[in-house]
Amino acid sequence: MAAGEFVEHAVYAGNSYGTLRTELERPARGIVLEIDVQGARQVRETLPDAARIFIEPPSFEALVERLTERGSDSPEQIERRLAAAREELEARHEFDHRICNDDLERAAGELAQLAATMCPP
Repeated sequence: MAAGEFVEHAVYAGNSYGTLRTELERPARGIVLEIDVQGARQVRETLPDAARIFIEPPSFEALVERLTERGSDSPEQIERRLAAAREELEARHEFDHRICNDDLERAAGELAQLAATMCPP
């Protein structure tokens, strides 16, 4: 990270994530990064023209229910994720677009339609 190899990197809920600069330099029509708010802020500094889309749950309560019912995280991991989510939901106004994930099929369609306008064929 000190060598500037990453365009963004963050620790989220105790796990480290990042995107190598080389990934953004490869030929592509459009590149989509699935990153947290920390990473999005770093990308905004490096690539100010990049479109930023915030995908949000219909409510905080719905997020709690989803994480709990998923059954893949310990109670401690869930609490870390929820603490991070509280902060991230406060930052949703920093994004160019917001999509509410209240219905997976509709939200995915909205995301695909938005991406198509950003990266026409």
